[in-house]
Amino acid sequence: MPSWQDASLGTMKRVALWLVSEVGEGSTFTKEELRAAFPGVSQIDRRMRNLRDFGWRIDTSREDAGLESHEQRFVKPGDPVWEPGRATRKAGTIAIGAGRRREVLARDGYMCRSCGIAPGDTYAGTYEAAQLDIARREVVKPDGTTATELVTECKRCRVGGKSLAADLDKVLTAAAALDSAERSLLSDWVAADRREFSRLEQIWSDYRSLPEESRTQLRAELGLA
Repeated sequence: MPSWQDASLGTMKRVALWLVSEVGEGSTFTKEELRAAFPGVSQIDRRMRNLRDFGWRIDTSREDAGLESHEQRFVKPGDPVWEPGRATRKAGTIAIGAGRRREVLARDGYMCRSCGIAPGDTYAGTYEAAQLDIARREVVKPDGTTATELVTECKRCRVGGKSLAADLDKVLTAAAALDSAERSLLSDWVAADRREFSRLEQIWSDYRSLPEESRTQLRAELGLA
């Protein structure tokens, strides 16, 4: 394996080698340590983020609640980009620049597409404010092929759904099997891009979010305890 200090290599390759040889898989590092290792290199943070397009997993506080805002964790390496021919961007990989990020956020209505929370809103029963980010989601198409698409998610949903893959064929098949009344209702939800919950459904949702002690109190109120 080449030295990460080999100036003849590209910056992204050197960062990959630095992570492997100096940081170590599973260990944390700070932005200051990264910049100190590559003094004078412009956009060093961006060069490191580019490794994610090659399967490298580098978590920030958005993905790992145990990290401080200035910390990152080298979770696992991906393709050995320092090897000849391995640093070519994979077909279908989408580079998420600032402009593209704003576009996806606007398209998704500035809300998490998994739970519907908006940035700055607090999660039920907590003082934690939601932060939105862009996630890559594998989508299985009706012909069996897969594609990577971008979706807006909050930090909480993104952490819990890293390995999820959406199945478009399953959704299309289920929608096609609806009767006319169900299809009409679904069409209204899709057109509005939201679902209005009944009072009973909202109470059920609130109940499920309660701690066990409080759930016991409601069961007693309903004569179930």
